Amino acid sequence: MMSRLLYLILGFSCVGLAALGVFLPVLPTTPFLLVAAACFAKSSTRCYNWLMQNKVFGPLLQQWQQHRCIPLKAKRIAVTSIILFGGYALLFVVPTLTGQLLTGLLLLVGLVVVLSIKTCP
Repeated sequence: MMSRLLYLILGFSCVGLAALGVFLPVLPTTPFLLVAAACFAKSSTRCYNWLMQNKVFGPLLQQWQQHRCIPLKAKRIAVTSIILFGGYALLFVVPTLTGQLLTGLLLLVGLVVVLSIKTCP
């Protein structure tokens, strides 16, 4: 009983982080969605079905589940967001050199991960 509740909480937390990841280049959307789907699969068929049929996240999850790839449009949006918003943060938001180096490293890791994932045909 308790593990079901923890999976639900973690699932919804990951959906929230994925939603933030749509707008924040440092947070990757897809991994959070994959964790959320796994948590919902272990805790709630209803929540799992909701996520898989969601207009925004469902197609991305279904393509990942079936083909282990992400659409070209999603990849372009991710790369553009990382470069534009991440670059803005590096230049104008993060005040210290240490913070800029860490932010740059996180952005670089995110960029490498996105670019290394297979693009759907």
